[in-house]
Amino acid sequence: MKVVTETRPLIVRETRFGSWFQGTDIWVRHVLNAAFDELTGLIDQRRDSYPVVVDVGCGHGYAFRLLRDAFRPQRLIGVDYDPACLAAARRRAAADRIGVEILQEDSASLSLASTSVDIIFCHQTLHHLVQQDQALDEFHRILKPGGLLLLAESTKVFIYSWNVRWFFAHPMDMQRTAGEYLQLVRRHGFEFDDRHTSFPDPWWSYADLGMRDWLGFVGVSPPQKPSCDGCVRR
Repeated sequence: MKVVTETRPLIVRETRFGSWFQGTDIWVRHVLNAAFDELTGLIDQRRDSYPVVVDVGCGHGYAFRLLRDAFRPQRLIGVDYDPACLAAARRRAAADRIGVEILQEDSASLSLASTSVDIIFCHQTLHHLVQQDQALDEFHRILKPGGLLLLAESTKVFIYSWNVRWFFAHPMDMQRTAGEYLQLVRRHGFEFDDRHTSFPDPWWSYADLGMRDWLGFVGVSPPQKPSCDGCVRR
């Protein structure tokens, strides 16, 4: 008997358009920066400095400056699985003159020591992963007691919209609603309440990219939350 098996990829690689888009001003200003402002506003009693900060799924590295300026880490680490993203992240860190340790690793199997990290920043990454449960186990493992996970995600209603499916690539069977993401995070030992979650409704989450609002019509909100931002504690 012969058995043919196929190993599923750990992530679904982004399309060429998606990779390009993550380097645009629209992505940086309206997606990344907006989510970062939302997330930092959810932190209770924010400290002046957090010694070790990790950007999981760092992509092109545009969050490095935000993380450095907001949290003043002694050690800033960027993690990604895609060699092209890591090369772009190194260029961005050099251009911004930011000292960053760049690691090519799977989010579901991190080399960082247990209870060694103060903050994990995970922006628009989890919905690309096939092993979401294992990744969250790793996040919980490496965070110090009381450490923070800053998680920003697009939800199922957005990922399933026609324009996203046309231009971007995702593991469609892994997509979740906002409520399902919250349950997933809680299931892996993180603690939070309503004060630490937000459900933004940005213009880019609409199928028409907010054109109805730009033209003066009354917008129609998606039937489900298109995104979910949260600051959760280990």
